[in-house]
Amino acid sequence: MVQSTVNTPLESRQVPVSNGWAWIVSGFNLFKANPVMWIVILLIYLAIIIPISFMPVIGSVVTTLLAPVFAAGMMWGCKALTLKQDLEINHLFEGFKKNTTQLIAVGGVYMLSLFAIMVMVVLTLDKDTVELLMKGKEVSTAQANAMVLPMLTAMFLLLPILMAYWYAPVLISLHSLAVLDAMKFSFIACLKNMLPFLLYGLTFMLILVVAIIPFGLGLVVAVPVMMTSLYTSYVDIFNIAEVAD
Repeated sequence: MVQSTVNTPLESRQVPVSNGWAWIVSGFNLFKANPVMWIVILLIYLAIIIPISFMPVIGSVVTTLLAPVFAAGMMWGCKALTLKQDLEINHLFEGFKKNTTQLIAVGGVYMLSLFAIMVMVVLTLDKDTVELLMKGKEVSTAQANAMVLPMLTAMFLLLPILMAYWYAPVLISLHSLAVLDAMKFSFIACLKNMLPFLLYGLTFMLILVVAIIPFGLGLVVAVPVMMTSLYTSYVDIFNIAEVAD
C-alpha cells in the first residue's frame, strides 16, 4: 500500500538547469526498478486507448478526457517504486478510484483550450484554404505563407496550456487539488523552470528520435521513462519528501 507524502506546504521552487537531465536519469532508474511491469502497463494502456481512439466522433474526446486519469495511475506507480514498494498493474487504474471527476475535468479543460485555439486559427484563414485543408489537398504557396502567423500564434498560446496541464494530473491525484488550483500550481512551476524544461524537452526529443529508429521498439522504454521522469521532476520541483517503512 502506498504511503502518504510527508505533509508539507505545496510550493514549487526554481531548480538548476542541469536538473532537466537529472530528471531523465532518475526517471530511467525508476523504470529500471521494474522494467517488465512498466512495459506490461504500457501495453495494457495502449490496448485500452487505441481501440477507443478509433471510435467515430467521440474517440478523440474520450481519450483526451481519460489521459489524465491513466497518467494519475502511473504517478501512483512511480510513488510506490519510490517508496520501495511493488509496481502493480492495478496502479494504472488508480486514477479511477481517487479524484476521478477532477482528473476528467482537467482533461476537459485541456481539450476545450485546444479546441478554442484551433477555432481561432481556422477563423483567421480564408475559406478556400480551410476547404483545401479539410479535403487533405495541397495549398498554394501564398496560402501556406498566410498560415505562418496563425500557426505561430497558436503555438504561442499552446505553451501556457501545456504548462498548466503538465503537472495537473499528479497534483490532483496525489494532493487532491481542485482543477484550477492544480493547473495554476503546474503553470507556476513550469514558468519558474523554463530552462531546465528546455534542456529536458530537447533531450527527450533526441531520445524519442533514437527510440523510433529500431522499428519503434525503443518506445517501449522511452514512453514509460517519459512518465517516470515527469514524476521525478515533480518530486524535485515541488521538493516532495517521501518516507518508506
